[in-house]
Amino acid sequence: LKRELPPAAALAGLLLTVAIAAPSFFAAGNLHDVALNHAAPLLVAVGMTLVILVGEIDISVASQFAVCSVAAGMLAKSGVPMALLPLAIVALGAALGALNGVLVGVLRLPSIIVTLAMFVTWRDALRWATEGAWVQDLPRDFQWLGLAPAAAQTVIVGVAFAVLALFAWGLRSLGAGRALYTVGSDAEAARLAGIEPSHVLLGAFVVLGALVGLAATLNAVRFTSVPSNAGVGLELKAIAAVVVGGTAISGGRGRLLGTLFGVALLGTIGTAL
Repeated sequence: LKRELPPAAALAGLLLTVAIAAPSFFAAGNLHDVALNHAAPLLVAVGMTLVILVGEIDISVASQFAVCSVAAGMLAKSGVPMALLPLAIVALGAALGALNGVLVGVLRLPSIIVTLAMFVTWRDALRWATEGAWVQDLPRDFQWLGLAPAAAQTVIVGVAFAVLALFAWGLRSLGAGRALYTVGSDAEAARLAGIEPSHVLLGAFVVLGALVGLAATLNAVRFTSVPSNAGVGLELKAIAAVVVGGTAISGGRGRLLGTLFGVALLGTIGTAL
């Protein structure tokens, strides 16, 4: 817990300060809103943790988020059933992540350059395709997944924490999780141990893309229209949460518990102010 202790202590200190200065922050409605507003960033931060653990980075997640959000709205308007829509958008996000993974893991291009280029490419392509217009006139069952708002909000927050718990378990207990740490610590040693670094890098980017697609879907259904500029600044929030949470930017060290503390700390500061 040594790496997670500083963000946990900072979060505890912040909450104590808020409890003294603005106790209304802890009203049930406000805490509910904080959790709902940061469910999508938490999902993206979980995926970003995996990529940073292997010593890489992805700046393009905000543009991917916008593409997936607009695609969710357009598919819903075209008549795709809501039961299938999340699967389609997760698959789209995974495909966008796979493109980054091939360029970084297979072609050995620097991830910072690749993802900065894709950040601009996807954002400009989306601006050209939509002409800046929002996706409106969505079907009635799009908002809140066709559920009652309270039930849908519980589902959104529950999915985010379930994904966090699942991946935290996977990093501890599965060979794929240990491979992320091994490649991030020493890619050549991992190769000599029988782990193919390019496959691990590709997998990390694919998973991040899939989680971006899931986050975009769960965020889009909260509203009656989908903005074409969704996700602005999301890449900085996700990277900051991961690094503040104790994951080493050089790779090989970090846990999702720290990422949770990072998301909670950064998410609390703005609302508290």
